[in-house]
Amino acid sequence: MIPRYSREAMARIWSEESKFESWLKVELAALEALAEAGLIPPEVPEKARRLARLDCQRILEIEQQTRHDVAAFVDQVASTLGEYGHYFHFGLTSSDILDTALALRLRDSADLLLADLDELLEVLRDQAYRYQDLVMAGRTHGVHAEPITLGLKFALWFAEFQRQRTRLERARETVSVGKLSGAVGTFAHLPPVVEAGVCARLGLKPAPLANQIIQRDRHAEYLTTLALIAGSMEKVALEIRHLQRTEVREAEEFFAPGQKGSSAMPHKRNPILSENLCGLARVVRANALAALENQALWHERDISHSSVERVILPDSNILVDFMLARLTGLLRNLVVYPEQMQANLQLSRGLIFSQGVLLALVQKGLSRDEAYRLVQRAAMQVWEKGGDFAEVVARDEDIGKYLSQAELTRLFDLKYHLRHMADLFRRVFGD
Repeated sequence: MIPRYSREAMARIWSEESKFESWLKVELAALEALAEAGLIPPEVPEKARRLARLDCQRILEIEQQTRHDVAAFVDQVASTLGEYGHYFHFGLTSSDILDTALALRLRDSADLLLADLDELLEVLRDQAYRYQDLVMAGRTHGVHAEPITLGLKFALWFAEFQRQRTRLERARETVSVGKLSGAVGTFAHLPPVVEAGVCARLGLKPAPLANQIIQRDRHAEYLTTLALIAGSMEKVALEIRHLQRTEVREAEEFFAPGQKGSSAMPHKRNPILSENLCGLARVVRANALAALENQALWHERDISHSSVERVILPDSNILVDFMLARLTGLLRNLVVYPEQMQANLQLSRGLIFSQGVLLALVQKGLSRDEAYRLVQRAAMQVWEKGGDFAEVVARDEDIGKYLSQAELTRLFDLKYHLRHMADLFRRVFGD
Protein backbone atom coordinates (compact mmCIF):
# COMPACT_ATOMS: atom_id res chain seq x y z
CA MET A 1 0.00 0.00 0.00
CA ILE A 2 1.38 3.40 -0.97
CA PRO A 3 1.23 5.67 2.11
CA ARG A 4 -0.86 8.79 2.11
CA TYR A 5 1.28 11.81 1.38
CA SER A 6 1.10 15.41 0.23
CA ARG A 7 0.92 14.60 -3.48
CA GLU A 8 -2.24 16.59 -4.01
CA ALA A 9 -0.86 19.66 -2.24
CA MET A 10 2.44 19.54 -4.10
CA ALA A 11 0.77 18.93 -7.45
CA ARG A 12 -1.52 21.87 -6.74
CA ILE A 13 1.46 24.19 -6.18
CA TRP A 14 2.84 23.30 -9.62
CA SER A 15 -0.45 23.37 -11.52
CA GLU A 16 -1.20 25.95 -14.21
CA GLU A 17 -3.97 27.39 -12.04
CA SER A 18 -1.63 27.86 -9.11
CA LYS A 19 0.96 29.47 -11.37
CA PHE A 20 -1.49 32.11 -12.56
CA GLU A 21 -2.79 32.62 -9.03
CA SER A 22 0.75 33.30 -7.79
CA TRP A 23 1.27 35.78 -10.62
CA LEU A 24 -1.95 37.56 -9.66
CA LYS A 25 -0.87 37.63 -6.02
CA VAL A 26 2.33 39.45 -7.00
CA GLU A 27 0.49 41.86 -9.32
CA LEU A 28 -2.05 42.80 -6.64
CA ALA A 29 0.71 43.30 -4.09
CA ALA A 30 2.45 45.54 -6.63
CA LEU A 31 -0.68 47.68 -7.00
CA GLU A 32 -0.81 48.13 -3.24
CA ALA A 33 2.86 49.09 -3.10
CA LEU A 34 2.42 51.48 -6.04
CA ALA A 35 -0.50 53.18 -4.34
CA GLU A 36 1.42 53.41 -1.09
CA ALA A 37 4.26 55.11 -2.97
CA GLY A 38 1.81 57.56 -4.52
CA LEU A 39 2.41 56.35 -8.06
CA ILE A 40 -1.19 55.33 -8.79
CA PRO A 41 -4.54 56.47 -7.31
CA PRO A 42 -5.07 55.10 -3.79
CA GLU A 43 -8.39 53.42 -4.65
CA VAL A 44 -6.92 51.19 -7.38
CA PRO A 45 -5.67 48.27 -5.25
CA GLU A 46 -9.00 47.67 -3.52
CA LYS A 47 -10.94 47.98 -6.79
CA ALA A 48 -8.54 45.62 -8.57
CA ARG A 49 -8.63 43.05 -5.79
CA ARG A 50 -12.44 43.06 -5.93
CA LEU A 51 -12.77 42.96 -9.72
CA ALA A 52 -9.86 40.77 -10.81
CA ARG A 53 -10.84 37.40 -12.26
CA LEU A 54 -8.59 34.68 -13.57
CA ASP A 55 -9.69 32.69 -16.58
CA CYS A 56 -7.00 30.11 -17.23
CA GLN A 57 -8.56 28.86 -20.42
CA ARG A 58 -8.83 32.38 -21.80
CA ILE A 59 -5.17 33.07 -20.93
CA LEU A 60 -4.12 30.03 -22.92
CA GLU A 61 -6.27 31.15 -25.84
CA ILE A 62 -4.70 34.62 -25.84
CA GLU A 63 -1.23 33.07 -25.59
CA GLN A 64 -1.86 31.30 -28.89
CA GLN A 65 -1.84 34.77 -30.47
CA THR A 66 0.67 36.67 -28.30
CA ARG A 67 3.17 33.80 -28.01
CA HIS A 68 3.91 35.23 -24.57
CA ASP A 69 2.41 33.75 -21.42
CA VAL A 70 2.79 36.78 -19.15
CA ALA A 71 1.44 39.16 -21.80
CA ALA A 72 -1.57 36.86 -22.23
CA PHE A 73 -2.09 36.77 -18.47
CA VAL A 74 -1.89 40.57 -18.24
CA ASP A 75 -4.34 41.03 -21.11
CA GLN A 76 -6.86 38.62 -19.60
CA VAL A 77 -6.80 39.99 -16.05
CA ALA A 78 -6.68 43.64 -17.16
CA SER A 79 -9.82 43.04 -19.21
CA THR A 80 -11.70 42.23 -15.98
CA LEU A 81 -10.67 45.44 -14.23
CA GLY A 82 -12.63 47.92 -16.33
CA GLU A 83 -11.37 51.48 -16.00
CA TYR A 84 -8.59 50.34 -13.68
CA GLY A 85 -7.12 47.85 -16.14
CA HIS A 86 -4.44 50.22 -17.43
CA TYR A 87 -2.79 50.27 -13.99
CA PHE A 88 -2.33 46.51 -14.02
CA HIS A 89 1.36 45.48 -14.54
CA PHE A 90 2.32 49.16 -14.29
CA GLY A 91 6.10 49.64 -14.61
CA LEU A 92 6.82 45.90 -14.40
CA THR A 93 8.63 43.46 -16.64
CA SER A 94 7.62 39.84 -17.02
CA SER A 95 10.42 38.46 -14.86
CA ASP A 96 9.41 40.75 -11.99
CA ILE A 97 6.27 38.68 -11.82
CA LEU A 98 7.68 35.32 -12.89
CA ASP A 99 10.59 35.17 -10.48
CA THR A 100 8.81 36.68 -7.49
CA ALA A 101 5.88 34.29 -7.97
CA LEU A 102 8.30 31.40 -8.43
CA ALA A 103 9.82 32.23 -5.04
CA LEU A 104 6.37 31.79 -3.48
CA ARG A 105 5.92 28.39 -5.06
CA LEU A 106 9.39 27.19 -4.11
CA ARG A 107 8.88 28.36 -0.56
CA ASP A 108 5.54 26.54 -0.31
CA SER A 109 7.08 23.41 -1.81
CA ALA A 110 9.93 23.53 0.69
CA ASP A 111 7.41 23.76 3.53
CA LEU A 112 5.73 20.56 2.35
CA LEU A 113 9.08 18.80 2.02
CA LEU A 114 10.14 19.92 5.49
CA ALA A 115 6.94 18.40 6.86
CA ASP A 116 7.74 15.19 4.95
CA LEU A 117 11.21 15.13 6.49
CA ASP A 118 9.78 15.61 9.96
CA GLU A 119 7.58 12.55 9.50
CA LEU A 120 10.50 10.50 8.20
CA LEU A 121 12.70 11.61 11.10
CA GLU A 122 10.04 10.51 13.56
CA VAL A 123 9.94 7.03 12.03
CA LEU A 124 13.74 6.79 11.98
CA ARG A 125 13.92 7.77 15.65
CA ASP A 126 11.27 5.23 16.63
CA GLN A 127 12.95 2.43 14.70
CA ALA A 128 16.38 3.32 16.05
CA TYR A 129 15.20 2.86 19.63
CA ARG A 130 13.12 -0.18 18.74
CA TYR A 131 16.18 -1.97 17.35
CA GLN A 132 18.85 -0.33 19.49
CA ASP A 133 20.03 -3.67 20.89
CA LEU A 134 19.32 -5.95 17.91
CA VAL A 135 22.80 -7.20 17.01
CA MET A 136 23.76 -7.87 13.42
CA ALA A 137 26.92 -8.13 11.37
CA GLY A 138 28.41 -4.86 10.25
CA ARG A 139 29.73 -5.04 6.72
CA THR A 140 32.45 -3.20 4.83
CA HIS A 141 32.94 -3.98 1.13
CA GLY A 142 29.93 -6.29 1.57
CA VAL A 143 32.01 -8.52 3.86
CA HIS A 144 31.46 -9.06 7.60
CA ALA A 145 33.49 -6.53 9.57
CA GLU A 146 32.46 -6.12 13.24
CA PRO A 147 29.13 -6.39 15.05
CA ILE A 148 26.73 -3.45 15.13
CA THR A 149 23.01 -3.14 15.84
CA LEU A 150 20.16 -2.45 13.46
CA GLY A 151 19.23 0.50 15.66
CA LEU A 152 22.62 2.05 14.92
CA LYS A 153 21.83 2.00 11.19
CA PHE A 154 18.58 3.84 11.82
CA ALA A 155 20.34 6.34 14.09
CA LEU A 156 22.92 6.98 11.38
CA TRP A 157 20.16 7.64 8.85
CA PHE A 158 18.37 9.89 11.33
CA ALA A 159 21.48 12.04 11.74
CA GLU A 160 21.90 12.31 7.97
CA PHE A 161 18.30 13.35 7.34
CA GLN A 162 18.61 15.92 10.12
CA ARG A 163 21.44 17.45 8.12
CA GLN A 164 19.30 17.32 5.01
CA ARG A 165 16.52 19.13 6.84
CA THR A 166 18.95 21.88 7.83
CA ARG A 167 20.12 22.15 4.22
CA LEU A 168 16.55 22.45 2.98
CA GLU A 169 15.80 25.19 5.51
CA ARG A 170 18.81 27.12 4.17
CA ALA A 171 17.78 26.52 0.57
CA ARG A 172 14.24 27.66 1.37
CA GLU A 173 15.64 30.94 2.66
CA THR A 174 17.92 31.26 -0.37
CA VAL A 175 15.05 31.07 -2.87
CA SER A 176 12.58 33.14 -0.83
CA VAL A 177 13.53 36.39 -2.53
CA GLY A 178 11.64 38.65 -4.92
CA LYS A 179 12.59 41.33 -7.42
CA LEU A 180 10.72 44.16 -9.10
CA SER A 181 13.71 46.06 -10.42
CA GLY A 182 12.75 46.13 -14.06
CA ALA A 183 14.19 44.97 -17.35
CA VAL A 184 17.88 45.12 -16.37
CA GLY A 185 17.67 45.52 -12.60
CA THR A 186 18.18 49.30 -12.46
CA PHE A 187 14.73 50.36 -11.11
CA ALA A 188 14.45 52.63 -14.14
CA HIS A 189 10.67 52.88 -13.94
CA LEU A 190 9.80 52.00 -10.33
CA PRO A 191 11.65 52.96 -7.14
CA PRO A 192 13.08 50.29 -4.83
CA VAL A 193 10.41 51.12 -2.25
CA VAL A 194 7.84 49.38 -4.47
CA GLU A 195 9.90 46.19 -4.53
CA ALA A 196 10.34 46.39 -0.76
CA GLY A 197 6.61 46.86 -0.29
CA VAL A 198 5.71 43.89 -2.50
CA CYS A 199 8.22 41.57 -0.85
CA ALA A 200 7.07 42.58 2.63
CA ARG A 201 3.46 41.80 1.69
CA LEU A 202 4.43 38.40 0.29
CA GLY A 203 6.79 37.39 3.09
CA LEU A 204 9.86 37.52 0.86
CA LYS A 205 13.15 39.39 1.02
CA PRO A 206 14.16 41.69 -1.84
CA ALA A 207 17.10 40.33 -3.82
CA PRO A 208 20.03 42.64 -2.94
CA LEU A 209 20.80 42.94 -6.65
CA ALA A 210 19.34 41.40 -9.79
CA ASN A 211 19.45 41.99 -13.51
CA GLN A 212 16.24 41.09 -15.31
CA ILE A 213 15.98 37.93 -13.23
CA ILE A 214 16.83 36.56 -9.83
CA GLN A 215 20.20 34.88 -10.25
CA ARG A 216 20.00 31.13 -10.83
CA ASP A 217 22.63 30.09 -8.32
CA ARG A 218 19.76 30.30 -5.82
CA HIS A 219 17.65 27.82 -7.73
CA ALA A 220 20.67 25.59 -8.32
CA GLU A 221 21.23 25.47 -4.56
CA TYR A 222 17.63 24.45 -4.02
CA LEU A 223 17.72 21.70 -6.68
CA THR A 224 21.09 20.48 -5.45
CA THR A 225 19.64 20.20 -1.97
CA LEU A 226 16.79 18.10 -3.33
CA ALA A 227 19.38 15.91 -5.06
CA LEU A 228 21.23 15.45 -1.78
CA ILE A 229 18.00 14.43 -0.07
CA ALA A 230 17.25 12.00 -2.88
CA GLY A 231 20.79 10.62 -2.55
CA SER A 232 20.26 9.90 1.13
CA MET A 233 17.02 8.13 0.31
CA GLU A 234 18.81 6.05 -2.30
CA LYS A 235 21.44 5.16 0.29
CA VAL A 236 18.79 3.77 2.64
CA ALA A 237 16.94 2.01 -0.17
CA LEU A 238 20.13 0.38 -1.42
CA GLU A 239 20.79 -1.00 2.07
CA ILE A 240 17.30 -2.49 2.22
CA ARG A 241 17.77 -4.05 -1.21
CA HIS A 242 20.86 -5.83 0.09
CA LEU A 243 19.23 -6.92 3.33
CA GLN A 244 16.34 -8.43 1.33
CA ARG A 245 18.59 -10.59 -0.87
CA THR A 246 17.83 -14.29 -0.44
CA GLU A 247 21.36 -14.98 0.78
CA VAL A 248 20.99 -12.31 3.49
CA ARG A 249 17.26 -11.89 4.29
CA GLU A 250 17.73 -9.90 7.48
CA ALA A 251 14.97 -7.46 6.59
CA GLU A 252 12.52 -6.93 3.75
CA GLU A 253 9.79 -4.67 2.50
CA PHE A 254 6.30 -5.41 3.74
CA PHE A 255 4.53 -7.81 1.36
CA ALA A 256 0.78 -7.24 1.41
CA PRO A 257 -1.83 -10.02 1.17
CA GLY A 258 -2.67 -10.52 -2.49
CA GLN A 259 0.49 -8.80 -3.69
CA LYS A 260 2.40 -10.47 -6.53
CA GLY A 261 6.14 -10.25 -6.92
CA SER A 262 6.38 -11.69 -10.41
CA SER A 263 4.05 -12.56 -13.27
CA ALA A 264 6.02 -15.77 -13.84
CA MET A 265 7.38 -16.88 -10.45
CA PRO A 266 4.82 -17.09 -7.62
CA HIS A 267 7.50 -17.30 -4.94
CA LYS A 268 8.97 -13.86 -5.60
CA ARG A 269 9.05 -11.06 -2.99
CA ASN A 270 11.03 -8.26 -4.56
CA PRO A 271 12.28 -4.94 -3.07
CA ILE A 272 10.29 -2.93 -5.61
CA LEU A 273 9.82 0.17 -3.45
CA SER A 274 13.53 0.44 -2.74
CA GLU A 275 14.40 -0.09 -6.38
CA ASN A 276 11.87 2.58 -7.32
CA LEU A 277 13.55 5.03 -4.93
CA CYS A 278 17.00 4.29 -6.35
CA GLY A 279 15.75 4.95 -9.88
CA LEU A 280 13.97 8.19 -9.03
CA ALA A 281 17.06 9.52 -7.24
CA ARG A 282 18.83 9.44 -10.61
CA VAL A 283 16.18 11.72 -12.09
CA VAL A 284 16.47 14.23 -9.25
CA ARG A 285 20.27 14.28 -9.59
CA ALA A 286 20.01 14.85 -13.33
CA ASN A 287 17.61 17.74 -12.71
CA ALA A 288 20.09 19.29 -10.30
CA LEU A 289 22.73 19.22 -13.02
CA ALA A 290 20.33 21.03 -15.33
CA ALA A 291 19.82 23.68 -12.62
CA LEU A 292 23.57 24.17 -12.41
CA GLU A 293 23.67 24.64 -16.18
CA ASN A 294 21.07 27.41 -15.82
CA GLN A 295 23.44 29.70 -13.91
CA ALA A 296 25.22 31.04 -16.99
CA LEU A 297 22.94 33.27 -19.12
CA TRP A 298 23.71 35.93 -21.71
CA HIS A 299 24.28 39.43 -20.37
CA GLU A 300 21.33 40.61 -18.26
CA ARG A 301 19.18 37.65 -19.18
CA ASP A 302 18.14 35.17 -21.85
CA ILE A 303 15.39 32.56 -21.58
CA SER A 304 17.39 29.37 -22.00
CA HIS A 305 16.76 28.60 -18.32
CA SER A 306 12.99 29.05 -18.61
CA SER A 307 12.20 25.93 -20.63
CA VAL A 308 14.42 23.86 -18.35
CA GLU A 309 12.75 25.10 -15.18
CA ARG A 310 9.30 24.30 -16.52
CA VAL A 311 10.40 20.65 -16.29
CA ILE A 312 12.90 20.36 -13.46
CA LEU A 313 11.18 22.46 -10.79
CA PRO A 314 7.79 20.74 -10.79
CA ASP A 315 9.30 17.31 -11.37
CA SER A 316 11.94 17.52 -8.65
CA ASN A 317 9.63 18.88 -5.99
CA ILE A 318 6.89 16.38 -6.78
CA LEU A 319 9.36 13.49 -6.99
CA VAL A 320 11.08 14.24 -3.69
CA ASP A 321 7.71 14.69 -1.99
CA PHE A 322 6.67 11.27 -3.32
CA MET A 323 9.99 9.65 -2.43
CA LEU A 324 10.00 10.90 1.15
CA ALA A 325 6.51 9.55 1.71
CA ARG A 326 7.38 6.24 0.09
CA LEU A 327 10.53 5.81 2.18
CA THR A 328 8.68 6.75 5.37
CA GLY A 329 6.04 4.09 4.74
CA LEU A 330 8.67 1.53 3.76
CA LEU A 331 10.68 2.01 6.96
CA ARG A 332 7.61 2.18 9.18
CA ASN A 333 6.47 -1.21 7.86
CA LEU A 334 9.89 -2.81 7.44
CA VAL A 335 9.86 -6.53 8.26
CA VAL A 336 12.90 -7.54 10.33
CA TYR A 337 14.23 -11.07 10.94
CA PRO A 338 16.30 -11.16 14.15
CA GLU A 339 16.88 -14.92 13.92
CA GLN A 340 18.39 -14.55 10.46
CA MET A 341 20.61 -11.74 11.71
CA GLN A 342 21.85 -14.04 14.44
CA ALA A 343 22.42 -16.86 11.96
CA ASN A 344 24.31 -14.58 9.58
CA LEU A 345 26.40 -13.30 12.46
CA GLN A 346 27.70 -16.86 12.91
CA LEU A 347 28.64 -17.29 9.24
CA SER A 348 32.08 -15.79 9.74
CA ARG A 349 32.66 -18.14 12.69
CA GLY A 350 33.91 -15.45 15.03
CA LEU A 351 36.22 -13.66 12.61
CA ILE A 352 34.41 -10.37 13.35
CA PHE A 353 36.29 -10.27 16.67
CA SER A 354 39.78 -10.28 15.10
CA GLN A 355 40.63 -6.64 15.76
CA GLY A 356 40.02 -7.01 19.47
CA VAL A 357 42.54 -9.85 19.61
CA LEU A 358 45.02 -7.78 17.59
CA LEU A 359 44.82 -4.80 19.92
CA ALA A 360 45.04 -6.97 23.01
CA LEU A 361 48.30 -8.44 21.74
CA VAL A 362 49.66 -4.97 20.99
CA GLN A 363 48.82 -3.96 24.56
CA LYS A 364 50.87 -6.92 25.75
CA GLY A 365 53.93 -5.44 24.06
CA LEU A 366 54.01 -7.00 20.59
CA SER A 367 54.66 -4.80 17.60
CA ARG A 368 51.54 -4.12 15.56
CA ASP A 369 52.91 -6.03 12.58
CA GLU A 370 53.83 -9.07 14.67
CA ALA A 371 50.43 -9.08 16.37
CA TYR A 372 48.67 -8.63 13.03
CA ARG A 373 50.47 -11.60 11.49
CA LEU A 374 49.59 -13.87 14.43
CA VAL A 375 45.91 -13.00 14.28
CA GLN A 376 45.81 -13.11 10.49
CA ARG A 377 47.36 -16.58 10.50
CA ALA A 378 44.57 -17.85 12.74
CA ALA A 379 41.93 -16.02 10.70
CA MET A 380 43.16 -17.43 7.39
CA GLN A 381 43.01 -20.92 8.86
CA VAL A 382 39.31 -20.37 9.59
CA TRP A 383 38.70 -18.90 6.13
CA GLU A 384 40.41 -21.80 4.36
CA LYS A 385 39.78 -24.83 6.58
CA GLY A 386 36.74 -23.91 8.63
CA GLY A 387 36.42 -24.14 12.37
CA ASP A 388 35.68 -21.49 14.98
CA PHE A 389 37.97 -18.49 15.28
CA ALA A 390 37.74 -18.34 19.07
CA GLU A 391 38.77 -22.00 19.33
CA VAL A 392 41.60 -21.60 16.82
CA VAL A 393 42.93 -18.59 18.72
CA ALA A 394 42.62 -20.41 22.05
CA ARG A 395 44.71 -23.31 20.69
CA ASP A 396 47.35 -21.05 19.17
CA GLU A 397 50.42 -21.38 21.37
CA ASP A 398 51.98 -18.13 20.16
CA ILE A 399 48.88 -16.15 21.08
CA GLY A 400 48.46 -18.13 24.29
CA LYS A 401 51.80 -16.82 25.51
CA TYR A 402 50.21 -13.39 25.86
CA LEU A 403 46.44 -13.80 26.37
CA SER A 404 44.69 -15.92 28.95
CA GLN A 405 41.44 -17.76 28.32
CA ALA A 406 39.60 -15.22 30.47
CA GLU A 407 40.99 -12.36 28.40
CA LEU A 408 40.01 -14.08 25.17
CA THR A 409 36.49 -14.72 26.45
CA ARG A 410 36.07 -11.01 27.09
CA LEU A 411 37.35 -10.15 23.61
CA PHE A 412 34.74 -12.42 22.03
CA ASP A 413 31.85 -10.91 24.02
CA LEU A 414 29.32 -8.95 21.94
CA LYS A 415 28.54 -6.70 24.89
CA TYR A 416 32.16 -5.59 24.98
CA HIS A 417 31.97 -4.48 21.33
CA LEU A 418 28.67 -2.65 21.78
CA ARG A 419 29.31 -1.09 25.18
CA HIS A 420 29.18 2.48 23.82
CA MET A 421 25.77 2.22 22.15
CA ALA A 422 24.03 4.41 24.73
CA ASP A 423 26.64 7.13 24.28
CA LEU A 424 26.25 7.00 20.50
CA PHE A 425 22.49 7.37 20.79
CA ARG A 426 22.93 10.35 23.10
CA ARG A 427 25.16 11.97 20.47
CA VAL A 428 22.39 11.66 17.89
CA PHE A 429 19.20 12.06 19.91
CA GLY A 430 20.38 13.91 23.00
CA ASP A 431 19.30 12.97 26.53
